[in-house]
Amino acid sequence: QVQLVESGGGLVQPGGSLRLSCAASGFTLDYFAIGWFRQAPGKESEGVSCISSSDGSTYYADSVKGRFTISRDNAKNTVYLQMNSLKPEDTAVYYCAADRELPGEQACPTMKANYWGQGTQVTVSS
Repeated sequence: QVQLVESGGGLVQPGGSLRLSCAASGFTLDYFAIGWFRQAPGKESEGVSCISSSDGSTYYADSVKGRFTISRDNAKNTVYLQMNSLKPEDTAVYYCAADRELPGEQACPTMKANYWGQGTQVTVSS
């Protein structure tokens, strides 16, 4: 019933761009912070970005600052991750996750994901 579905991954050359989408069904994203995580083979999952539902505040890992942009379209119940200037090190499976965010709270700094998507593969290679 409750589901997050990622899409938009694929193969891209270094320096290229991709836009990932995270579409929610079974619930509305209006009151959820949405984070993007990624996991490369042999590595731990790492947080990439997060967007608040309360005030639209955004957060980025140092490794992607200036290159990635997170946004949300509540009317479409979808969150996006625009990825520019991609590097081979960005290769990973990317997951979106949702954390309930109460009014006045900022869930992103202490993101606790309750819902996860299945992931979409991003491969950056020449």
